Amino acid sequence: MHNNDVLRKVRYALDLADIDMIDIFDQSEVTVTRAEVSEWLKADEDPDFVALTDPQLATFLNGLINANRGRKDGPLPVPEAQLTNNIVLRKLKIAMNLQADGMLEILALTDFQMSRHELSALFRKPGHKHFRPCQDQLLRNFLHGMALQYRQAED
Repeated sequence: MHNNDVLRKVRYALDLADIDMIDIFDQSEVTVTRAEVSEWLKADEDPDFVALTDPQLATFLNGLINANRGRKDGPLPVPEAQLTNNIVLRKLKIAMNLQADGMLEILALTDFQMSRHELSALFRKPGHKHFRPCQDQLLRNFLHGMALQYRQAED
């Protein structure tokens, strides 16, 4: 999935305003402007669209973890230079404080079924014999399920 799509979907799912997104970046001690956030959220076809880099998305997700779970003592985590869907899913799992059952419930909201074993394979190290890469469809369904669960909770 494209980084900007992930950012847009997380913003929608958690109903974040521009100022909230700026605060989340600030949790990782990175200063961004409202204009930058706006450019990242624009449609891909828009002439003012700016692509979000992997380190920028990693910084946002690390900030989301800090905002939701509190900052750990010690140095801030270094944003990954290259993100995979597996890493994005892991960071969302941590940020939303989800266990396997909670993740499966979110996926079930979109009629996407998977077993606990299939889910755990997504969080293994890439060299492990049971590692499974996270496909775009799974991440897209998870983000959609987050929107269904968290936005429904507000209504």
